[in-house]
Amino acid sequence: MVSLKEIKAPIAEDFKAFRKIFRETVRSKVPLLDLIMRYILKTKGKQMRPMFVMYSAGILGNINEATYRAATMIELMHTATLVHDDVVDDSFQRRGRFSINYLWKNKIAVLAGDFLLSRGMLLALENKDYHLLEIISKAVKDMSEGELLQLEKARKLDISEEVYYEIIRKKTASLLASSMATGAASVTDDEEQVKKMHSIGENAGMAFQIKDDLFDLQAGNDSGKPTGVDIKEKKMTLPLIYLLQQSSRSEKRKIINIVKNDNENPEKVNWLIQQIKQSGGFDYSIKKMQEFNNRAIEILDSLPDNIYRQNMKKLINYNIERKK
Repeated sequence: MVSLKEIKAPIAEDFKAFRKIFRETVRSKVPLLDLIMRYILKTKGKQMRPMFVMYSAGILGNINEATYRAATMIELMHTATLVHDDVVDDSFQRRGRFSINYLWKNKIAVLAGDFLLSRGMLLALENKDYHLLEIISKAVKDMSEGELLQLEKARKLDISEEVYYEIIRKKTASLLASSMATGAASVTDDEEQVKKMHSIGENAGMAFQIKDDLFDLQAGNDSGKPTGVDIKEKKMTLPLIYLLQQSSRSEKRKIINIVKNDNENPEKVNWLIQQIKQSGGFDYSIKKMQEFNNRAIEILDSLPDNIYRQNMKKLINYNIERKK
C-alpha cells in the first residue's frame, strides 16, 4: 500500500504553508488557552482533510492562499468537533494521548472547542471568504444533526440501514465532502465542479466511516482502538445492522438485550462479534464500503487528469486500505 508520506509529496510545500497559517490562527494572548492550543498542535493526527482540500484545488486550478485558508478552516472545525466529542463521550484519550477534557476538565475543553470554531469563522470573515464559510457552516449543521440522530436512535436501537447511511452521511461524510468542496471553491466559481467535488468527498467519507466500523469489531486490528467500543456505546453500525436483518425475532431480542444491558460483558460482546462475522456482516460491510469508494473514484475520473487527481485517487483508496 502507498504510504501517506508518498501521497503527500506533491503538496509538501503547500502543506507547510497551511500549517503556518494554522499555527498563527490558534495563537492566543490568554496563557491557559495558548498552552492548550500548543498541546493540540503537538497531538495533531494525519491531517488528511487538509490534503483533500489541496488536491481538490490542484485538480481544478492553482493552489493559492484561499486554499490554505480553506484547509485551515476545515482543520479548525474538525479539531473543535473532536474536542467537543471527547467531552460528550467522556473520553480520557485521543490518539494515545490524554484528551483536553481529561487534562483541563470539561468546562475548559468546551470553551477551547468554541475558540477553535470562532477562529475558523473569523479567518473566513477577515478575508471575505464567505463562500467557503457557507460550505463549512452547512457541514457543522449536518454533523450536529447526525450526532443527535445517532443518540436518539441509540435509545431504541431501531436503526435501519437507510437511517444508518443518513447518520454517517451527516456525522462523518459531510466533513470530507466540505473539505473537497472548499478546496474546489478556493480556485473556481464553477458550481458544477464544486458539487462534483462535494459528491466525491461524501462517497469517500461514507466508505471511511464503514472502515472505522469494521476496525471496531476486528480483534487484533492496528487501529489502537479497543475491540467492541461501538457495542459498549450502543452504536448501531452496519455489520450489526446486517446481523439483525438476518436474525429471527427471538435472536433479535437476544442481540438487542446484549447491546442494551450486557455491553460491558466481554464474553457476550465477543459472542456478538462472532455472530456478526458468521452472518456475513463483515463481508456485506466491506462490499458496501467498496461500492461507496468506487462511486467516489468514478466521479473523480470524470475530472481533468493531472498529478493532483492521481494522488487524490491514491488518498481515497488509502482511506479504505489503512490499518489504523
